[in-house]
This record gives sequence, C-alpha cells and structure tokens, in this order.
Amino acid sequence: GTTTTFEKLVRANTVVIIPVTKDGKVVVTREEQPGKEPFVSVAGGQVDPGEEIIDAAHRELREETGYITNNMEVWKAFQPTSKIDWSNDFFLARDARKEYEQKLDPGEKIDMKLVSFEEFLGIAIQPDFIDKEIYRDVVEARIDPEKMKELKSFFLGNKN
Repeated sequence: GTTTTFEKLVRANTVVIIPVTKDGKVVVTREEQPGKEPFVSVAGGQVDPGEEIIDAAHRELREETGYITNNMEVWKAFQPTSKIDWSNDFFLARDARKEYEQKLDPGEKIDMKLVSFEEFLGIAIQPDFIDKEIYRDVVEARIDPEKMKELKSFFLGNKN
C-alpha cells in the first residue's frame, strides 16, 4: 500500500563498430574529444533520433574512419546500467574498406591504426582502451584456447 518514485535517466543509444579489413587487420582509433582525456577505441557514436541501430553503425563507421562494409554483424548488446535507459550495441564490420575521408564532429580528432587481431587483443585490455564492455571476452580468449579459436573465427572468418 505504499508508493515511491524511481528515477531513471534517458540518453541516446550508442553503437561501437570494430572494423576488420579484408586482409584481417583491425582498425583501432586514438581519439581526442572535448572534455575527455585522449583514449584508444574503435569507431562508434550515438544513434540519431529515428535512426535504426544498424544504420547508425554504418554511418559512424563511415564518418569516423572513412571505411564501409557490406558485412556488418551484431556482436554484443549491453544495457550498461539499470539507472540509465541506454543500450550500447557492438558490431563487427568485416571486409571493411577505406572509401571516404573522415567526416568528424567539431572538436573530434581521430587517428587510425591498422593492427593484427593479436595486437588488438593486447590493446583492448590496456587502461586507455575505452570500450571496457569487451574486456571479459578478450581476457577469456587470452586464457582459454577454445574461446580464442571462437573469437578469432568470429573476427576473421576463414582468414585465420
């Protein structure tokens, strides 16, 4: 017979895209954005109002890296906290190819680097890698050969 008020914040959903080129290289970014310390990441950003999540993933990939793909697949989707109405969807962009110049938001500076799958796994557990939601997957793959085989196959397909 009692009532109370529970509050929840609402924010724009976000997408994170891990681009993998035809030759199996992962595109990693080093970013500077207003109000943040520099960080290492992959492509990503907010879903615009009315935009489908998959469309946002393709748009952010193109804007932040100049890469495109016809082979985009959801890897993971997270609701990072119960106190915020917000989803963070991770995509793998296989066979990514550079077709455009970057089209960055004001104040953004994004440098790109192509790394091997193994180098990416090392980068993904560094303190300055911002996309912590994949940390567990990476650590488990590094200690369990079967999980490594599965993750490498997911990322690289028959290129491994």
